[in-house]
Order: sequence, then structure tokens, then C-alpha cells
Amino acid sequence: MKNILLIEDDTEICEIIRNYFGEKGTRVCAVHNGGEAFDLIRKGIEDYELVLLDIMLPQTDGFTLCRQLRLRSDVPVIFITARGREEDILSGYDLGCDDYIVKPFLLSVLYSKCEALVRRAGSTEEKRALCCGGIRLDTRTLRCFAGDSEVELPPKEFAILRYLLEHENWVVTRDTLLDRVWGYDYFGSDRVVDNHIKKLRKALGSTGAQIKTLVGRGYKLVKE
Repeated sequence: MKNILLIEDDTEICEIIRNYFGEKGTRVCAVHNGGEAFDLIRKGIEDYELVLLDIMLPQTDGFTLCRQLRLRSDVPVIFITARGREEDILSGYDLGCDDYIVKPFLLSVLYSKCEALVRRAGSTEEKRALCCGGIRLDTRTLRCFAGDSEVELPPKEFAILRYLLEHENWVVTRDTLLDRVWGYDYFGSDRVVDNHIKKLRKALGSTGAQIKTLVGRGYKLVKE
């Protein structure tokens, strides 16, 4: 491990982790509030091999940040938190974390878990690309290609396309996309999905025709 991101508001814990990891040759970049972390995530975290994430943070909580991370990246995520209730742990895994560690913890155990996750992520490097017909998406660098052309996609369209690619030939309902992309606490109209699908098809050009509408059921991505 060379470079990881730590999102934790306790500066003492940050310093302890930074010193321990630094002795082993790993640089730790620490962010102390959810707002700053959210801005960093939006800009892109391709330089980091792993994210250590607290739940109870100022401005934006760790669960919200994890959801945003998973819309944009496959980077390994470990929750480090004092919240050890079963429902919190299950929520963390449901949002896509790779591990969940309850404070207090042993630094040696944390480091070993980080190493194992980074090593596993490196061994599956070739799985970062999702392809279907003329559409290709790199989940690590967040780049999308339609045919031979690179396409710039906003986060919501990127997340929708990623889910459709991961479920090629499946019928994906609007409710499923709302849960996975907008979050379980979204209470607006499901028609927002239709609007973003329309924008996604337009951005993909001719390959946008691979996204099929199944009236009354949802959408399906197919090869053409």
C-alpha cells in the first residue's frame, strides 16, 4: 500500500493511524469532516488505493459518503466506527463497504485488513472494465466509451449505466434504480429515472439504443 484516504473527525485517531501506517511505508491523507470528504469524492479519488471511513462525521455522515463513493468508484472501503449495532453493520455492507471495524481496534489488525483488501483489489484489476456491445465503462478511472469515443457522464447517468452493465440482460425496475442510485431515503417521483435514462441515451449516441424500455416493467441493457 502506498496511498490511502482516511475520513475521520478525531484528529488524535488520525495521527495514530498516520504514524503507524507511515512506519510501514503507507501515506495516509486525512480528511476531518463529511463536507470536505464529499468535495474530494466528487473530484475523484483515483490516487487512493483504499478508504477508511468513520460514520459519525460533521456535515455529512459516513453512510451517505459510502453511497456516493460507490456511485463513482470500486475503491475498497473499510468503516472504522464506534457504532457496533447489528443494523449499522448490515447497513454498511448493504451500501457496499468491504469491511466494518468497531472501535477500539488493534492497529496491526487494521493494517492487515487494509493490505488484504488492496492486494485483492489489485489481483482483480482486469475486472474493472464493464462492457456490453459498443459500451465500455472503467469503474476505477470513471471513464465511459461509446464505440471509439469517450463520453463524459454526470454522476447519476454514470451510476445508472454502471448498474445496467452489471446486470446485462436483466429487467431493472425504476424502483431498483431509485434505491441504488438515489438512495433508500429518496421520496420523489420515479419519473426522474426516465429523465436520466433519456439523457444517458443521448450521451451514448447510437449505442444508447442498447438500453431498451420495457413498458410497465423498467429497462434492460442488451448487445446489438
